[in-house]
Amino acid sequence: MTVSSVPITLATSQLLEMFRRMHQIRQFDSRALELFREGLVRGSTHPYIGTEAVAVGACAALRDDDFITSTHRGHGHCIAKGGDLPKMMAELLGRATGYCRGKGGSMHIADLDRGILGANGIVGGGMGIAAGSALSAVLRGTDQVTICFFGDGALNQGALHESSNISAIWKLPVIFLCENNHYAMSAPMERMTSVPDPSVRAAAYGFPGVAVDGMDALAVYEAVREAVGRAREGRGPTMIVADTYRYFGHHVGDPLNYRSREEVDEWRKNDPIERFQQVLVDRGMMTDADAERIREEVVAEVERAIDFAKESPVPSPESLMEDIYA
Repeated sequence: MTVSSVPITLATSQLLEMFRRMHQIRQFDSRALELFREGLVRGSTHPYIGTEAVAVGACAALRDDDFITSTHRGHGHCIAKGGDLPKMMAELLGRATGYCRGKGGSMHIADLDRGILGANGIVGGGMGIAAGSALSAVLRGTDQVTICFFGDGALNQGALHESSNISAIWKLPVIFLCENNHYAMSAPMERMTSVPDPSVRAAAYGFPGVAVDGMDALAVYEAVREAVGRAREGRGPTMIVADTYRYFGHHVGDPLNYRSREEVDEWRKNDPIERFQQVLVDRGMMTDADAERIREEVVAEVERAIDFAKESPVPSPESLMEDIYA
């Protein structure tokens, strides 16, 4: 296991909160997979397990009033930005107490009060929204920043070109953060993308492109912190490509017949939660016993969220036409 050598610039309380949120993401999605197999989750679900360092490291660099746009694999982003676990779980189970009153499901969780502008079932669907959110901050005279999360499968969407170009022209406070988990569904990234390091594309638009170890929460945090500072100063966007890996399939029913067990095992040796724990223990910020206590607290927290969801009512037929634009 590689241990991060990135200097720590955060307070111990912030680091422990990051560690807790990484566990929340893993436990939430682990249980979501089990609930799907029990027939309780409405729709599909796309686990974020293995990539926790990206969402948590990135969101740790944001303020509460900053924004994110998410993807079909969005539970990790929502939790990292402070999403409510009971409401999220209720939405997965199609209950009226969920974020979208049980009518959106896993891929449509949003919480505008926390700056979560919505997960999105459309590949690359958050890019234009993120540019619009950043433009809104400029027009309103705030220094709020927006992070646009997207996967390597969205790297070749035309929306990324359009959003990058207009963001560069107008120097919008937006960060395009690609989570390169190496597979777009079942297609290896190297078969679909013309350059090994997609961050070099940013040069075509005249803003920085940064490649970062996406299994290292501190490395992600530092890269995003620098990009956030640049954005707040009115110097425009940044593209960050985080090299990471999803342990499970593209979705809950993925047969995973396109990659080897040896490949997965090799990535698991660099587990982001274990790496972060080792850093905090080595630097005297917590003990292994503290880490286990936090993990157990999170397990109980997620179980309470499940109980809340199971005890919540399903949406009434009369609510079908509510909460729509037209």
